[in-house]
Amino acid sequence: MSKLKIAFQGEPGANSHIAIVEAYPDAEPMPCATFEDALSAISSGEADLGMIPIENSVAGRVADIHHLLPASGLFIIGEWFLPVRHQLMAVKGTKLEDIKSVESHVHALGQCRRVIRKLGIRPIVAADTAGSARDISERKDKSVAAIASRLAAEIYGLDILAEDIEDEAHNTTRFVVLAREPKWAAQGSGPLVTTFVFRVRNLPAALYKALGGFATNGVNMTKLESYMVDGNFFATQFYADVDGHPDDRGLAFALEELKFFSREFRIVGVYPGNPFRATFSEKME
Repeated sequence: MSKLKIAFQGEPGANSHIAIVEAYPDAEPMPCATFEDALSAISSGEADLGMIPIENSVAGRVADIHHLLPASGLFIIGEWFLPVRHQLMAVKGTKLEDIKSVESHVHALGQCRRVIRKLGIRPIVAADTAGSARDISERKDKSVAAIASRLAAEIYGLDILAEDIEDEAHNTTRFVVLAREPKWAAQGSGPLVTTFVFRVRNLPAALYKALGGFATNGVNMTKLESYMVDGNFFATQFYADVDGHPDDRGLAFALEELKFFSREFRIVGVYPGNPFRATFSEKME
């Protein structure tokens, strides 16, 4: 039986690679140069699933995905949370005082500002964390370091000069698991998340009215993002996560009201809430 093949954006050793290893230890990670390539690999059947970052507790949302996911026609069947630990690495034999610049993904650089400032080195934006590790390993330049994962240091034979250099201990990335076909979790099977996208009708207070049903029916909305459609300042699409299953009485009524005030609506996934959610849930007031 062939291994499950899971696409991710980045190079071997990227945080998405680590998320796959943790969530699906028997699967075959499939690196892709861009998010578009990863989504295309899933759509074409070249990959069975995709592990795609959607938001980070420090850097916020991964903007590209909110544009690409709704148009991809793919479905969310699960989620994974990865506490992110950044390592400062360089070619073997390098000392901290040798470093003049550091390369990594823009989010990784932003998440390690304090150490970069303390060391007085110049940050240089690269395509991704693991790619920067591979690049400096090939260049053999002791004046340049990379910020990447411990796995990347192992893969590319680099020395870790400083461990766990992220500014915030809570630094965590949420990933969604994408598939070609919907796979709704069974109602009543535990804590569930329903993700959907919608566009409201061009009416006064349409968004207010569309969302009112979630409040009146006691549905907890954990995420609401907006973004422009086709570069149109007046065409806004919304991406939302709510607790529950669409067949739950309260959520069913809320979605019915939402659809009445929306010109477009699509459920992107109904999937189990990852147990990691329990570590940051707030007390109800």
